[in-house]
Amino acid sequence: MHANLPSTRAVAAASALLFGGIFMLFVFAERPGLGFGHLYYIAIALAALAGGASIGAGAGLLAAGLYAAGVLLNPVVHASVVLREGTLLRAVTYVAIGALVGWFGSRHRQLVAELRVLADRDALTGLPNTRAFELAISRRLDHGQPFLLVLAAFEPVFDLEPSGGDDLREVADKLLAAADPTDEVSRIAANEFALLTDQRTGTPADLASQLEAVLTATIPGTSVGWSLYPRDGDNALALYRAANERLYARRILHGYDRLGA
Repeated sequence: MHANLPSTRAVAAASALLFGGIFMLFVFAERPGLGFGHLYYIAIALAALAGGASIGAGAGLLAAGLYAAGVLLNPVVHASVVLREGTLLRAVTYVAIGALVGWFGSRHRQLVAELRVLADRDALTGLPNTRAFELAISRRLDHGQPFLLVLAAFEPVFDLEPSGGDDLREVADKLLAAADPTDEVSRIAANEFALLTDQRTGTPADLASQLEAVLTATIPGTSVGWSLYPRDGDNALALYRAANERLYARRILHGYDRLGA
């Protein structure tokens, strides 16, 4: 949904256009008591939303200056208006509104960024969750370069009590330790992790076996499956199915039969 919102650059451009348009309107159309100067509040608010408190305050000063210049250039409005106390009060109001709106705008962006991070994170392990995994594999598919999907699954979490949470965090730590900086590790189900990695030296089966040995030391009964793009599929569902089939085959080979497909 946030992709449909106007960008900061678009809001800043709209503010600049408004400043220019209001100034021209004030110079050529303002009459005593008409009040085109109040329109500057809109331009100030847009600048503040785009740039924050300091930019908002600066926009307020700019509006005050443009207002004074407009009074001097407009032949209908008496120039003595500029020298009154109301001009100073208007400038203070412009600056205060710009700073206030900018502060709220910056705070809103910060909160939204934090919420986006939380929305993409697993609460227990801190790893990216299913939503983040789907975005990650979509990015790799769009890029078109070969990559490997590795799935690691084990007995359901309720069988791991009372230390299930600690075990899951340890699995997450081990996966991160085994991953390269460009790899992406996610928790995609209660008892399943996924690793997206560039094609490495050695066979995918060797990598899966190594990870399986490392993870089994933490949670006995861990099995690992894998699939390779584009050999095993050209979309996320096909790659997941191929990796899951290999994982299930490993479970049968090890004699595990309690993990749901």
